[in-house]
Amino acid sequence: MAGPTTAQRGAGQREDTPDRPPRPGAGGRRMPRRRLLIVIAAAVLVLGSGVVWALYGSSWLRVEQVRITGVDVLSPAEVEAVAAVPMGAPLVSVDTDAIADRLRQKLPRIDSVDVVRSWPHDIGLKVTERKPVLLVKKGAKFIEVDAKGVRFATVDKAPGHVPLLRLTSDQSASLRRFGSDRLVREAVRVAGDLPEDVARDAKVVRVASYDSVSLELTRGREVIWGSGEEGAVKAKVLAALMKAAPKAGHFDVSAPTAPAVSDS
Repeated sequence: MAGPTTAQRGAGQREDTPDRPPRPGAGGRRMPRRRLLIVIAAAVLVLGSGVVWALYGSSWLRVEQVRITGVDVLSPAEVEAVAAVPMGAPLVSVDTDAIADRLRQKLPRIDSVDVVRSWPHDIGLKVTERKPVLLVKKGAKFIEVDAKGVRFATVDKAPGHVPLLRLTSDQSASLRRFGSDRLVREAVRVAGDLPEDVARDAKVVRVASYDSVSLELTRGREVIWGSGEEGAVKAKVLAALMKAAPKAGHFDVSAPTAPAVSDS
């Protein structure tokens, strides 16, 4: 019997050959690369325009409320008035640095303030007020001095548990050498080093010279502190003396390695 012809073999091979994947573009036409880029750019432009409109043009993200925290002596209404936050303005456009500068300049009682955007409608003012550690008497009023030596407010009534500063150094060499501001800072330094119980009982911080600072406490007690040097050590020694001799009236820690205590 004769074998299959060449034509028959060719036909059989074509029938057994698996289907090949279609070539690109055989079943449809791809979008040209340039047109695809144009479409993407247009989508980004539309999206960006929408975001800009939402931030600046819409009524969704506008200032509706000011929230104030951290005030003690100052009132929230006083702080809000000075802050002058632009109500109804786009939240994103509010100049937070300008608000903070305004508050610090016009309200010296404010030590620091954080102005934050609270989306979607609020501005938050986190206030830290200065705390007086000394008082300087001026006529019938009192000037409050903070732990940095800043004289930040004048009040009619002395706040409780804040000692009065008395400078008795009019003719001293310390006044001529350092000036009153330096002596005030030295008194502030001493007041800041006092143990908590002593600070609460302190009535007067007296500065006769740079190295002669003394304290008047409640119940007629007196502390000779000396200079502001070694303040932390002096504070520990004073606390130990007061614990060991609670009824004593006179304590001397000017030389903390050789302290002294007596009844009067």
